Amino acid sequence: MTDQQPQQLVLDLPHRSALGLEDFLVSQSNQAAIDLIDGAVAWPNGAALVVGPSGAGKSHLANVWRAKTGAGSVNAREAGEEAVQAAASGGRVIVEDLDCGIRDEAALFHLLNIARQGKALVLFTSKLAAGELSITLPDLRSRVKALPMAAIEPPDEALLRAVLVKLFADRQLIVEPGVIGYLIIRMERSMAAANAVVAETDRLGLAMRRRVSKQLVQQALASVARQVGNCDD
Repeated sequence: MTDQQPQQLVLDLPHRSALGLEDFLVSQSNQAAIDLIDGAVAWPNGAALVVGPSGAGKSHLANVWRAKTGAGSVNAREAGEEAVQAAASGGRVIVEDLDCGIRDEAALFHLLNIARQGKALVLFTSKLAAGELSITLPDLRSRVKALPMAAIEPPDEALLRAVLVKLFADRQLIVEPGVIGYLIIRMERSMAAANAVVAETDRLGLAMRRRVSKQLVQQALASVARQVGNCDD
């Protein structure tokens, strides 16, 4: 016999994060990227690149710009000539995840030409800096390398603390300050790790019908330790 309670079956329901302008948290680690977005009208040749690790907030920042400008959005892995032209028709375009592969390099080069003519503004996102990207077309490679770039750095402690509070709040989880402090000194200092540990804490809490505590987040930390990043931000 065991005195452990049976785990509750948890349905894998989608989780909606708050992604509005008022929810974007600012610190020294992302200030350069925010300044780049705010100065979009001054981008040389109408395009710029934001670089940062998985989960750093590139998509969130792009979403803020989309909300402000009505920009169209396309993933580089799916961007063909038709998709690029459709996005460019609105004059503001976001092309995400250059590091995960480019479906049609000629189409993106065409888009950059449109931006260079002053007919569009294009925001690119990538985990890798321009010089580290695998781009075959020489003209596109040189254009991307010439883009003004801002990097989102790993979060400082203040930002990571605020992000954890926000992520738990997004999931309507009540967390005591001591639990946040416990996480801060034990987890990897990255946005991806913050997202992963909060998601796993939520899953474990539902499965075991337990509130968020140091013991629960300790289990969550152990559970996500083997996780690896992918091409989702």
